[in-house]
Amino acid sequence: MEHAELLDRVRELRGEGKSPKQIARALGLSPAAVAPLVREVAAAAAQREPGEAELLGCWMNSGWSAGLAFDASRGWSDDAPDDTSAAGMVSVLVARRHGYDKVSVCGYLADVYCLGVRNAMGPEIMDERELSKYRQFFFGEYAGWQAVPLELARQVVMGSVEYARGLGFEPLRFDEAQGHLGEWEIPSAITFGRNGRPFYAAVADDEARKIVRVLEKSLGAGNFDYEVESADGASLWGRVV
Repeated sequence: MEHAELLDRVRELRGEGKSPKQIARALGLSPAAVAPLVREVAAAAAQREPGEAELLGCWMNSGWSAGLAFDASRGWSDDAPDDTSAAGMVSVLVARRHGYDKVSVCGYLADVYCLGVRNAMGPEIMDERELSKYRQFFFGEYAGWQAVPLELARQVVMGSVEYARGLGFEPLRFDEAQGHLGEWEIPSAITFGRNGRPFYAAVADDEARKIVRVLEKSLGAGNFDYEVESADGASLWGRVV
């Protein structure tokens, strides 16, 4: 493998959160041979613009793909593709180098069936040990999490925003956190909605009636699905009471 190809593979594996030892194992090289490559990648990253600081890791909850469709040739995978316990709500965490010994972390909660990004946090500055603990907390409501390519994270977060805009919803402003994802170009490689159809599931503090009215105006009655909760706590499908 040529030197440039090795650097690309090291850069990719570092982007997935792999340690130098794990990279050496994946490439079939000794740690001593990988160490200068890791340093070279880090040095190149340090010369980039602030928004392109070295990527240390990118993670997404297991089960992220439930109800979504994408081109298998992309090589994206899901550790728990049949897990629907949190279907439609995808959490993404991105960590980049901040100075010599700190990490800058941003997190996103994307409603990939309807409303796009519901929440975003960061950048939060911490050390790598704190990042490990924070990641456990961040994905605490899910069955687990997995390392993913940055491109997949970008497609999920920014693609869901574009999808929501097409349904009539302007995206949440998250300018500071958005920088961790890098440049975005439409169209998305993911088919959003639940099995390709818009689906709105109300959560606490939502203005459910208003959201459904927007969907009716954008799509027409009967062209989307939704679930809300009535005053007596009953779950209602397809109508608001």
